[in-house]
Amino acid sequence: MKGRIGLWRFLPLTALFFLLAGCGEDRLTALDPYGPQAQWILDNMILSLYVMALVIIVVFTLFFIAVVKFRRRPGDDEIPKQVEGSKVLEITWTVIPVILLAILAVPTIWGTYYMAEEAPEAAGSSGGEQENAEGEEGEDSGEEPDNAEEAEEEGALVIDVTGHQFWWQFDYPDGFSAGNEVYIPTNQKVWFDLSASDVIHSFWVPALGGKIDTIPGVDNSMWLEANEPGVYKGKCAELCGPSHALMDFKVIAMEPEEYEAWEESMTGQEASGEGESSEEEASEEEQSSGNEGSEEGDTAASEGRQVFEDQGCIGCHAVEGQGTGQGPTLSNFADREKIANVLDVNNENLEGWIRNPDDFKQGNNMPASPDMSDEDMDAIIEFLNSLSAEEDMNQ
Repeated sequence: MKGRIGLWRFLPLTALFFLLAGCGEDRLTALDPYGPQAQWILDNMILSLYVMALVIIVVFTLFFIAVVKFRRRPGDDEIPKQVEGSKVLEITWTVIPVILLAILAVPTIWGTYYMAEEAPEAAGSSGGEQENAEGEEGEDSGEEPDNAEEAEEEGALVIDVTGHQFWWQFDYPDGFSAGNEVYIPTNQKVWFDLSASDVIHSFWVPALGGKIDTIPGVDNSMWLEANEPGVYKGKCAELCGPSHALMDFKVIAMEPEEYEAWEESMTGQEASGEGESSEEEASEEEQSSGNEGSEEGDTAASEGRQVFEDQGCIGCHAVEGQGTGQGPTLSNFADREKIANVLDVNNENLEGWIRNPDDFKQGNNMPASPDMSDEDMDAIIEFLNSLSAEEDMNQ
């Protein structure tokens, strides 16, 4: 009786486990696929589940038949007849597992080659300037691909991915970079060339495909495809330090036309940043805008940029083609949903992050600025809030 009471005590805990199993974030699960890779993974998970369920049903059925039919009865003290060496039985329990393994092995081998497809050589990558130059020469020469398939290959998108503690760097073929958020077109294979700058990380977007490690000194590659526009959340799936659990990123899938507009906006920002010659030219452009409110906003952002440079922020964060890429590029900072992928975007959180980032993401390499004046802080925040590629798209 006491044993039964003890078991009932675990019932609420068991119910809690079932409830927690249903919790999760939207588009952060392999059970709700939005791409061909993720769909293949789910289909094979279900196939494996069916095979395992069949084995369990058969085994338990035979077990209970044996327990009931051949159980010891009262007064039955005889030793059962010993049976051994049944060829039919041995062949049966050898052939059936082979068939079940074949059912699982065939789609697994096919899927391994399917997901290991490499990027077309004609596409090149964002790191290969020579390949890009050759591609440009091919376009200038007026040569057209022999067929539609070659044309599709030449238009393939290859993005370089670098894992850092604790953020992700995405370098595009057109020369610009993005941090923690990668934009891709829908219904198109996008290849990722992956590496790491410090320790091993693992790149995983559950709703779009499988995971792959990023290893220092080793180049890995994979491709993903999104069937629908939306935001797909990604995770680092390899323990990489104290803030491993906070090393998130987002894949933002857009319709091809919208993606092209975003790409042109980002490329234009890089070009305009590289072409800036002085602050006087920027000031003249502000004066010629003809909009007094806009001039005030531009002036505040311009002052904020100067403070951004004076405080040394540009030494780690590139903006519009200027600065270094030791930290995440901030060219489209105002478009992001999260600060460092951990904080909601608002001025209070942004100030807290700048003053002491280790309070929010332990072990990150960004230096703290607790002594920055309120005026400089407000100017930098104003400048960061003005960095938007989506606004340029809508103009």
